[in-house]
Amino acid sequence: MMKTSITNREIWRIAYPIMLGNLAQTIITFTDTAFLGHLGTIELSASMMAGLFYFVFTTLAMGFAIGIQIFIARRFGEGDFKKIGVVFEHGALFVLVLGVCLFCLLHFFSGGLMHIIIDSEKIYAASMQYLKFRHFGIIFVVFNYLFRSFYVGISNTKVITYSTILMAVVNIFFDWCLIFGHCNLPQMGIGGAALASLLAEIAAFCFFWIYTFITVPHEEYGMFRWHKLQPQLMGNLLKVAFPCMMQKLFSFGAWFAFFILIEKMGETAIGVSSVVRSTYMILIIPCFAFAATANTLTSRIIGEGKSDEVMAMLWKVVKNGALCSLVLAVITSIIPQLILQIYTDDLALAAAAVPSVYVIAVATVLGAVGMVYFEAVSGTGNTSAAMALEFGVLIVYVFYVYLMTKTSTIAAVWTAECFYNTVMGLIAFFYIWKADWRKKVI
Repeated sequence: MMKTSITNREIWRIAYPIMLGNLAQTIITFTDTAFLGHLGTIELSASMMAGLFYFVFTTLAMGFAIGIQIFIARRFGEGDFKKIGVVFEHGALFVLVLGVCLFCLLHFFSGGLMHIIIDSEKIYAASMQYLKFRHFGIIFVVFNYLFRSFYVGISNTKVITYSTILMAVVNIFFDWCLIFGHCNLPQMGIGGAALASLLAEIAAFCFFWIYTFITVPHEEYGMFRWHKLQPQLMGNLLKVAFPCMMQKLFSFGAWFAFFILIEKMGETAIGVSSVVRSTYMILIIPCFAFAATANTLTSRIIGEGKSDEVMAMLWKVVKNGALCSLVLAVITSIIPQLILQIYTDDLALAAAAVPSVYVIAVATVLGAVGMVYFEAVSGTGNTSAAMALEFGVLIVYVFYVYLMTKTSTIAAVWTAECFYNTVMGLIAFFYIWKADWRKKVI
């Protein structure tokens, strides 16, 4: 295997701020769960179901942003900086339209869809109270994803750290105030958690625009100037981004289906899975960060004409990511109940969740390998292959979950994550190793 010019230090320079950036949505989930878990199982379960429902819609923006990130990283590797601003502007126009469409879908159809999905009337009512405020955030979220893709693409990820800190502070403060009625603000319960999340998303949106306008060299990157709409460029962007959008929609749609099937096992089952999910989302932050690093480095070094270094670079990313994830998995496995009690006062609920925590600890380490190779497939520019790969695996994944919910325990259901990460990683590895992706032009 060839050596790579990419150093461990450079990998961490990109990955570490992305880890903090990935905390943005995770912190919202974490704080909402931690506060609402002390109100009751219904509120805890409803915030998870409504939050996942909302997140499924945002995945379209996430997928488009990955496509933009691949383009920006490729132009950055080629040294064609002025085209980065043109790409960003076309991306901004698209996400504006996308955001308005997603808002309309959430505003007019959430009630009917959630009533079909959720069996428990109590959980349904609380979920709708959450979505009443949260769905307004979709307009801001789509732009936040776009800005993150810009900064990851140019390997300047420290700004993501700043936006994350801001989101965390805003969300935690307003969660405390609006859920429980502190600081002379109304006591809103689960609705307060949703409003706090909305305010955090708005804060990040404002920060990204102001920071970018002040710090990014406008002339060098062609930013903040009107460029004539280029239908061919928009077509090329969508050609790369659309499979990413569908892939993310399939992926998180299957994740949502996972919890729909569990909800039908009863309120206790969904309550257990709520706290397990929040723990898992913290554990896999490094997995997503190193996967995003692999994606942008793959696209960048191909742009630099160093395609033969891709496998060596990916192995180096995998080693760093797996070590980081292993440390978190071991710590979690040693003190599972202590971690779970952050989310709930119900000791019986926490005890019931412990076996599932052991399962997700294993899934985390497997994900540190599988996610890196999978995101590298998209990084080559062949996003259609990534979409087809994931779609095939997800069909089996959902069927696996369905069988487990009918015949086994909650912990056994969670082994689906181990299955997914292992199979996805193996198929992606063999694709990178054997497939002819080096001549892909974007």
